[in-house]
Order: sequence, then C-alpha cells, then structure tokens
Amino acid sequence: MSLAFSLSRETAYLLGGVGALLVIASLIGFVLSKRTSTDAGRATIANLNARIRAWWMMVAVFGAAVATGVIGATVLFALLSFLALREFVTLTPTRRGDHMALSWIFFIVVPFQYLLVAIQWYGLFSIFIPVWAFLFLPARIAVSGDPERFLERAAKIQFALMICVYCVSHVPALLMLDLKGYTNNAGLLLFLVIVVQMSDVLQYVWGKLFGRHKVAPTISPSKTWEGLIGGVLSATALGAGLWWITPFTPLQAAGMSLLITILGFAGGLTMSAIKRDSGVKDFGALIEGHGGVLDRIDSLCFAGPVFFHVTRFYFG
Repeated sequence: MSLAFSLSRETAYLLGGVGALLVIASLIGFVLSKRTSTDAGRATIANLNARIRAWWMMVAVFGAAVATGVIGATVLFALLSFLALREFVTLTPTRRGDHMALSWIFFIVVPFQYLLVAIQWYGLFSIFIPVWAFLFLPARIAVSGDPERFLERAAKIQFALMICVYCVSHVPALLMLDLKGYTNNAGLLLFLVIVVQMSDVLQYVWGKLFGRHKVAPTISPSKTWEGLIGGVLSATALGAGLWWITPFTPLQAAGMSLLITILGFAGGLTMSAIKRDSGVKDFGALIEGHGGVLDRIDSLCFAGPVFFHVTRFYFG
C-alpha cells in the first residue's frame, strides 16, 4: 500500500455525497432558524446548527486525512487518540506515582503505536500494547513505590490505553490491509466511519420519533430499544448500499454493517457508564455540539478493531 496521496474516484464520489448532505442540512438549519419564533425552538435549532457546523469541520479534516493516504490518516487518528486519552485520564484520579507511567503512554507508547501503523508492521502493531505495554506499565507504576489503590490505578490506566489508543489505531490500520483483488482501502475506512457514525445519528432520530422503552435508563436515558433497532437496521441498509466501495458483496456489506453498528452501540453505552460513574455528561467540550473527542469516537473504539480483524481474516 502506497504512503503517497491517493484518492480513488469512488472515494471522491462518496466524500462528495457526504458534502452534499451537509449542504442540504445547512440549508434546512438556516430556514428553520428564520422560521422559529419560540425561545425553546430557537435553542433547539441553535444546537442543531452547532452540530452541523461541527460535522462540516470533522468531515473536512477527515477527508483531507484520507486524501493524503496512510500518513495523513495515521497522523489524524494519532491526534484523536492523544486527545481522547487526555480526556479519559482527566476523569480518572491519579497519584504522583502514576505520572511517569502516563508520560511513557503519551510520549512513547502513542507515537510508537501509530508509527507501526504508518510503516505497516502488522506483527508488532497487533501485540505492542496488549503485551509489551500491558506488562511494562504496571511495573513502572510499582517502581514509584506507591501501593495505595495500586490495582485500581493500574487497571484504569490500562483500560484507557486499550480503548483510546489500541482500539482506535485499528481504524487507520485498515489502510495496511492487503485484500484479494481490492486496492481502495480508503473506501474501506470511509465505510466503517460512515456506517458507525450514521448509526449513532439514526439511533438518535428513531429514538426521538418513536422511543418509549429505555435500554439502560440509569446509564444512558436517551437510548431506547426503538432507537437502537431502527438505527441499526437503517445503518445496516445504508452499509449494504455502500457495498460498491468495499471488497464485500451487498449481503456481506449488510452483515458487516450489522456487526459494527451493534458494536458501536456497545461502545457508546460502555463509555456512557464510565461518564455516569465519574459524574459528568461529556468527556470534554472540544467539539461544538458534540462534547469531547472521546464522545465522538466512542462507537469506533469498539467497532474498529473487530471490523479490522474480521475483514483481514475473511478477505485478506
């Protein structure tokens, strides 16, 4: 797989379609802002337009990263991992004895993991964090000589590293896959991101329209069974319609979409449980209308690694 600039016609068409949808959404938001007269309505439309502006920014950055090939995508997701890890650690109480281990994570482990993605060294990429970093970090914390809540502290740091770095790094790693008769790996990456993110949006829409029965009301009151089923089925249909940009048949694309949308929901619910335990609504406030970086990529954290390995196993 070339590291140079690469943007296939199919990928360009897909990015153009996403841009067209955002134009339509922006026009709808503008019209609604002019026609809404109540304070509650204006607040709702203002939040909607803030989310649309954030999507413009995210799509522009993501499109530029994909267009520049492995290097651009790797740098983008390395930055996302760094920011997500910072948000997670901010919510997790640490002690002075953890600071050196955290320095190793931020300034050694994260760059090295994404370097392995950039040079496409799958063998070390797949075991560096779950084996080498997993064993090194608790030992480094122990060297500090602080035993208080040692297991709790080490477990939280390990979990943050696995979710925010190891799992997320599988998304740009899709560009390193060598698949039979398929060379448009940027399309595969777009397929994952679009299906998972649209599943989140569609679950929200279906939930607002028809939601009655809560999935886990004490963890995420806005998630309903109606929203989950409607959103997953809608996103699965969307994924089946995008089969042409993947190495999958329409039926295989539907199956992969169903898998990653369910995993995406599991990721969002799991991260919501962590936020509730920490007493916060969002992990951060970096993205207008969306909260923090980790709030936006929580679904990808679960869907990314499974999608990567299933694709590699069956289509590599």
